[in-house]
Amino acid sequence: MVRRLTAALAAGILTVVAATAVMAQADVVKERQTLLKQFGDLTKPVGGMLRGSTPFDLATVQAALDAYVKNAKVLPTLFPEGSDSDPDTEALPAIWTNKADFDARFAKLGTDAAAARAAITDEASFKANFPAVVRNCGGCHDNYRQKN
Repeated sequence: MVRRLTAALAAGILTVVAATAVMAQADVVKERQTLLKQFGDLTKPVGGMLRGSTPFDLATVQAALDAYVKNAKVLPTLFPEGSDSDPDTEALPAIWTNKADFDARFAKLGTDAAAARAAITDEASFKANFPAVVRNCGGCHDNYRQKN
């Protein structure tokens, strides 16, 4: 009787642990998707400024750069092993097979964004410095994100 109870309790604990791990993976996927969507939302108006279709606004540019710097530090931690199994993720398995490169790309994004934040003071310096920052995004998307 005690053995059965112990076995049942152990099975129950394992089920809870497994379910918690699955939920944690789903949460981490949602969290990284939220931060990456924020990148996109912040980049759209800045992209318009680069193309000349939107008037230059230093505060908008600075807000985007501040978010890049902040989130570039957080995002690599939101791609733990096993989080590629979520059906809602667009992350490619290459992230986990080449994690050092993936993490280095976020570090470079953060460094480039911080340098651009310090250098951009007007429209001319924006047009000279911002393109290097957003090239980081394309390089990562090309290698580590599913094409839609």
